[in-house]
Amino acid sequence: MDAESRIADLETRLAFQDDTLQTLSDVLVEQQRIIDRLQLQLEVLSRRQEEMQSRLGDEGEEAPPPHY
Repeated sequence: MDAESRIADLETRLAFQDDTLQTLSDVLVEQQRIIDRLQLQLEVLSRRQEEMQSRLGDEGEEAPPPHY
C-alpha cells in the first residue's frame, strides 16, 4: 500500500468518524430535550398528586354522616 492510498483511507475514516460524532451529538441533544420535558411533566404530576392527597386527607377528617 503506498502512502497516498493510506492517506486517502485515513481521510475517509476521519470523515466517517466526524459524521458519526455529529450524529451522536444530535441524538444526545434531542434526548436531553426529552429528559427535560419529562422532568417538567413529572414535577407537574407530582404536585397534582400531592394536591389530590391533601384534598382526600381533608375529606377523610370530616364527621361521618348522621345515619352511621
